[in-house]
Amino acid sequence: MSGEPAASGAGVPRVTLIDDGKSHDVFEVLAVTESLVRMRSAFLFEVGEEINVRIERDGRVSELGARVRAHVTDPGGQITELELFDQAAVAG
Repeated sequence: MSGEPAASGAGVPRVTLIDDGKSHDVFEVLAVTESLVRMRSAFLFEVGEEINVRIERDGRVSELGARVRAHVTDPGGQITELELFDQAAVAG
C-alpha cells in the first residue's frame, strides 16, 4: 500500500473485520493508506476500540490491528477512521 489514499472504486482494497477467526464484510471502504482506513459501516465502533482487519490488495493479504481514531461527518454521512498497526508488535 502506498502513502496515498486509494480512489473510490476498483482500486480500493477490500477491508474486512476479523472476529473469532472469521472474516466479516461490514465496511464500505472509502480510502486506505499504509496507516489509515477511512470507511463507513452499519456497526458503531467506539473511539479507541481495537479491532482486527484483513486487507486484500493486488493479490496480497495482510492481517493488522486497527484502532478507531475518530468519527467524522461529511455530506455523505459519518466516516470512521481506523488507525492501522502491526498485530505482531502488540502481541510480542
